[in-house]
Amino acid sequence: MSKSSICERERSHLEKMNKFQLSHQFKKVGYFIALGTFILMIGRKYIDNSEWIRPILHGILLIGMLIISLSKEKLEDEFIDSLRSQSYRIAFVLVILYALIQPLINYGVGLLFDKSEKLEGFDYFQVLFYMLIVQLMVFWQLKRINK
Repeated sequence: MSKSSICERERSHLEKMNKFQLSHQFKKVGYFIALGTFILMIGRKYIDNSEWIRPILHGILLIGMLIISLSKEKLEDEFIDSLRSQSYRIAFVLVILYALIQPLINYGVGLLFDKSEKLEGFDYFQVLFYMLIVQLMVFWQLKRINK
């Protein structure tokens, strides 16, 4: 097997992964999962000893939002693909800035009210949730502006 054929297969595989999207019908499934999970998260607050279900609901909410993010639009063209790509880039940069700056802000504010405040980071859910929310909102805004 030649080196160029291995490279071509790798390139082809990466292009397929880059173009991966779910069909438009999955968008409704994603909304149903995300909204249903959000309602369950609110309902969980009123149930005793339900802390064990919290990470499960977080994971399901992220899956629902990811399905929405990966689903095609009714009319998916190169322009929409470009807007989607821009929204992922913007979300990535904003989430990194948020993850770097927000703990410092929390620490500073905490010191004003409690002298024993400790510097803490985020858990994975906060970062992934914020990234998906920012990506979806930026994508919707870019679509709205460019109609």
